[in-house]
Amino acid sequence: MNIKGLINTLLATLSVLLCNTTLAKLPVGMNTNEIQHVDSSAPFVNVFKMAMPFKDAKKLTHGHIQYDRDGWPVDLKGGKAGSYMIHWLPAGTLPEGNYTVLYDGEGQLAYEGDAKIVHSSPGKDIVEFRSGHDKFMQVSLLIKRSEPNNYVRNIRVIMPGGICANDPFTRVNNANQCRGNFLSFEKHHKKIIFNPDYLRFMKDFKVIRMMNMSGITRNPIKHWKQMPHISKATWAGYEGTRGTPLSVMVKLANVLNRDPWFNIPHAADNNLVRKYASYVKKHLRPNLKAYIEYTNEAWNPGFSQMHYAKDMGTKLRLDPDPNVAGQKYYSQRSVEIFKIFQQVFGNSSSNRIVRVMGAWSANRYMTPVVMEHKGAYKNVDVMAIAPYFFVHQKALSGVNSVPSVFALLKDDKKNPYSMNNVYKMIQVQMDLAKKYGVKLAAYEGGQHLTAPGTKSTKDHPNPFLIGANRAHPMEKFYIEFLQNWDRITEGGLFVAFSAPRTCQFYGCWGIKEHLNQPPAKAPKYRGLQRFF
Repeated sequence: MNIKGLINTLLATLSVLLCNTTLAKLPVGMNTNEIQHVDSSAPFVNVFKMAMPFKDAKKLTHGHIQYDRDGWPVDLKGGKAGSYMIHWLPAGTLPEGNYTVLYDGEGQLAYEGDAKIVHSSPGKDIVEFRSGHDKFMQVSLLIKRSEPNNYVRNIRVIMPGGICANDPFTRVNNANQCRGNFLSFEKHHKKIIFNPDYLRFMKDFKVIRMMNMSGITRNPIKHWKQMPHISKATWAGYEGTRGTPLSVMVKLANVLNRDPWFNIPHAADNNLVRKYASYVKKHLRPNLKAYIEYTNEAWNPGFSQMHYAKDMGTKLRLDPDPNVAGQKYYSQRSVEIFKIFQQVFGNSSSNRIVRVMGAWSANRYMTPVVMEHKGAYKNVDVMAIAPYFFVHQKALSGVNSVPSVFALLKDDKKNPYSMNNVYKMIQVQMDLAKKYGVKLAAYEGGQHLTAPGTKSTKDHPNPFLIGANRAHPMEKFYIEFLQNWDRITEGGLFVAFSAPRTCQFYGCWGIKEHLNQPPAKAPKYRGLQRFF
């Protein structure tokens, strides 16, 4: 090993050892990911639930195919139907070995990529999944034949192994590894929904924000009957169509015994909100609190929910300025939703729900608008912001190495979003929170190193931005950032962004790059660990 390699190994070892020396405890939460075939957090035992819907897999699906209400191809009509099930997931994300594929109906399935059939029989295939030489795993599923009168449906692709009955957080290969009852995934996948590795990662966080998993972003859903349901072929897909059922999100919170943070769709009618509240009240463990937030970033022009709020606020003539009218509508609708939840929960509402109003970290003028409109602050428990530190677009020209990224994160003059400048933003929002008598929390936060306009991880300056996310100093930056957050907010909840995901040209958002990435290679995760 050369000197540079030895130094890197020693630094990684030192960082892991430092994880055992915790700092002041801080309530740290975690944001879930969107359900997609590229999601390296891999939440489900049935990995087909993260597969791309057949109708969206344009390179695999061809012809005028008829689909049922759940998205299963009813009649191929001479065409082809396929789905990208696992796409470019780093080796180690999912267990390798024999996966059990179960399906109803008459037909034949085939597999492409890092998969080969070991055994096939009607309604059941055994398929070996192995990462390729490129150290990634990708698997596609194809329906080669399907009888229209009894078409192939209810496909389940079950990972190998199972759990011991008393431990949902550890995957085991067989009964020999259990002292008690062994529950195989194949036989018990209806009840054992979650990948034990996913649960083990998530269990250390105090609050689980379901926003991405729920699929509410750019989602026009309005009525309860439109909500995602268990029987859907897959819970993945494009924005506006994907989403995990509420029952699954509640079960996740219950299994983890962690407080869930729910986001209500922006166009949801009162009946949807009431049924949502009723389900949560009935099924969420009584010792857990539900954080309730109306939509997500209703101020962000990149999201359809912002334009919806703006249109609604304008129609209601809440303000001559359309943007302010939208902010006031967001505030008004938030309070309406809070009151519905309070009505449903009754006397237990103060102990079981946390009313969250979102604000914009960098905009001190928006906060008074949403908090003061019709006295909204009187109906709010938590004001939530997204404090991110990053290199502002106008300063990206100064990025020419990984060290230069860290230097700019400390340069208060050249970079408006340096760490110190972000601390000042947090302080402003904390002063406002105190004024309105509410707590301050982070619904998202951490690094936000992106280069707008790029299209590849190889485009400048992405290699340096991604490199900074992987570099050991990022652990120190996270520790400093959370220490200052703790100091300014007096121990406010910090919900990090996000669950494991791979680095892409649009950002390196995951606290890890995949679910089972060793802490020695995940400096952001190590930084968070220090506060558990």
